[in-house]
Amino acid sequence: MPSFDIVSELKKDELQNAVDNANRELQTRYDFRGVEASYTLVKAENLVKLEANEDFQIQQMDDILMQKLIKRGLEVTSAEFKEVTRSGKRSLQQVVFKEGIDKDLGKKIVKIIKDAKLKVDAKMNDDTVRVQGKKRDDLQAAIAAVKAKMSDLGQPLQFTNFRD
Repeated sequence: MPSFDIVSELKKDELQNAVDNANRELQTRYDFRGVEASYTLVKAENLVKLEANEDFQIQQMDDILMQKLIKRGLEVTSAEFKEVTRSGKRSLQQVVFKEGIDKDLGKKIVKIIKDAKLKVDAKMNDDTVRVQGKKRDDLQAAIAAVKAKMSDLGQPLQFTNFRD
């Protein structure tokens, strides 16, 4: 029976490259000359820490990071920018990247597919949604239905493991 999986994965190597490129740009920018500012990637937590002297510098660093993410082909919607905090003479911000499909998002995806009234079966498995159907056309219609509502979900999704 034909099937495919809906997942939300983060390309960690591309994230590493984006952070490295952003750090390189900080070193060459005139407005950051003589300023101790940096991006730090914590791979285990899918987290990027931004540090600078002032709040407005953090805002500029946000823009640089978003540009680098887009250039590397990563979705900016997967990034959640936390509040800027002050620690002594430093401003800090954390950017958390969402990965995986939690139960609430999985239920929304299954509901979208069921509301489309297609002859497919969608089930939640751990952090993926498996969609099965008898016809390949029904599966492609399910992909189209989810893609049409993807902006409402607030997290980038990928369609993988398509089997005939």
